[in-house]
Amino acid sequence: MKNESRTVPEVEGSASQAVKAQLRLRELILSGELPGGSRIAELAIVERLGVSRTPIRAALMRLEQEGLLEALPNGGYAVRTFSERDVADAIELRGTLEGLAARLAAERGAPAVVLAEAGECLAGIDAVLAQPALDDEAFSRYVALNQRFHALLAEAAGSPVLARELERVVSLPFASPSGFVVVQANSAQARDMLIVAQDQHRQVLEAIGQREGARAEAIMREHSRLAQRNLREAVQGPHLDRMPAVRLIRKRA
Repeated sequence: MKNESRTVPEVEGSASQAVKAQLRLRELILSGELPGGSRIAELAIVERLGVSRTPIRAALMRLEQEGLLEALPNGGYAVRTFSERDVADAIELRGTLEGLAARLAAERGAPAVVLAEAGECLAGIDAVLAQPALDDEAFSRYVALNQRFHALLAEAAGSPVLARELERVVSLPFASPSGFVVVQANSAQARDMLIVAQDQHRQVLEAIGQREGARAEAIMREHSRLAQRNLREAVQGPHLDRMPAVRLIRKRA
């Protein structure tokens, strides 16, 4: 009798293809190549990405879970658009959860190794900001270090439940710690804003180290206000060349 069960390498290969398809589809959406409101034609995506239908379907489902796609009543998916309020609420939620994470880290006592790594991230950001102007390479470096620092804050809380919820919220469109930081690259006050953010990073790490839970929470709640400001600048300013995904945001709720 023929064994029709799939081998482990086959299953892993399919999962890998789904992840690659998910990343590529996300890139197409956020780059504006698949505009807001457009219907996703599965066969067209299969041909475009050169991947079979099974991983494409898995990728589409994951992007719906992320919030970038919406399922259509008659089947298939379309690229979602978002109101300013949608995005502002997502950023507010992230600030609330990160504030809770900072407070728990301070009250419970964060692992020394996590605090040390967070400090190394901030030292790396200091080195980036020491440059008189940020080129694309420096800016990419900042984004990577910034995201890592925020991930370490979540880890410092020692709460798998909270870590899962934070992972869920930062996957929401535009809600990640660096979701709108690209706007600052187009601003005359770019370095000033990043320096303010870095000062808040330093303050929250100090508050956690000194076991000041309420202070740590308040700093992270305030920290999210910078992202709210960047959101307002993104939808009002001419940033489509650097951030075409802004087209997905409607200016009215």
